Amino acid sequence: MKSFFHKILSVTLATLVLFTTMSFTLDMHYCGDTLVDFSLFDDLTTCGMETQVPTKACGNELTEKSCCSELQIVMEGQDDLKLTFDTLNLEQQAFVAAFFYSYINLFEGLDENIVPFRDYNPPFLIRDIQKLHETYLI
Repeated sequence: MKSFFHKILSVTLATLVLFTTMSFTLDMHYCGDTLVDFSLFDDLTTCGMETQVPTKACGNELTEKSCCSELQIVMEGQDDLKLTFDTLNLEQQAFVAAFFYSYINLFEGLDENIVPFRDYNPPFLIRDIQKLHETYLI
């Protein structure tokens, strides 16, 4: 069970590193308010309205603004994955050092078995409590 959990965790962390370092661009082409095409890797195919020639009925007046628009979303990945201990400020370095020191000391055993009450004498018995309450072990 432990090796299975270890494998799942390692695959999950590997995909996390892959997706945080990967850069991608998402291109979207809108015609009016409707999405015509979107692309993650390839070029966009447009609806063809931006290259439309005006007819004689419309005259030679060209509209200043086309109804088509393109949107591009760029997600840049992380380039530097190697963080050094020098980039941490003093408080963070003190926290990391204290954490490692206390964590390592959890697994170190003691040299001898320490009994904290070894130097103390038991209290004096004034009365025999079992006889007083008449409770006996059979």
